[in-house]
Amino acid sequence: MVVQSELTGLSDAEARRILDGLPRAGDYEVVVKPLRYRTRPHLAARCEFEEHRIVLQVPVPFRPFKEPVIFAARRKRGPGMRFAWASETVSFRLRREVLRFLYCHEWMHWYLYEALGKRSSAETACDRFALRNFRRPQVTTADADEALRRRRTSATSTRSRARVG
Repeated sequence: MVVQSELTGLSDAEARRILDGLPRAGDYEVVVKPLRYRTRPHLAARCEFEEHRIVLQVPVPFRPFKEPVIFAARRKRGPGMRFAWASETVSFRLRREVLRFLYCHEWMHWYLYEALGKRSSAETACDRFALRNFRRPQVTTADADEALRRRRTSATSTRSRARVG
């Protein structure tokens, strides 16, 4: 995997080691850039499909921060498009954690678009994949497929069985 770091104090080789164990994004280049923020650190990255590039931005100066991550949504009953969001607040204590989370999230966009030929805008699925896997030493495409599966609740399972039987 071609990894280029434009972040002061992080070499290309160090960035490559941080991302080691995560799935490759085909022939896409990974670029690590600084993220200058005004009030507080936050997550920022993008997958540039036309340029075959994933850009990961690390907050500078880096200090530990927390970020809410929305990993699921359920439509609420009634008129209009209203949702109940499921989220988890994640503590990012190290640049390593930020890079791995962002890469997992953007890799999932790549996987949806390039590998599966689907629309790449499934933000909750990408966050769910990143949330489940960024701290794991080894991650595979099977983990991505698992993040795409909808988990059935017991009520949903009961209703499905009632229709079948």
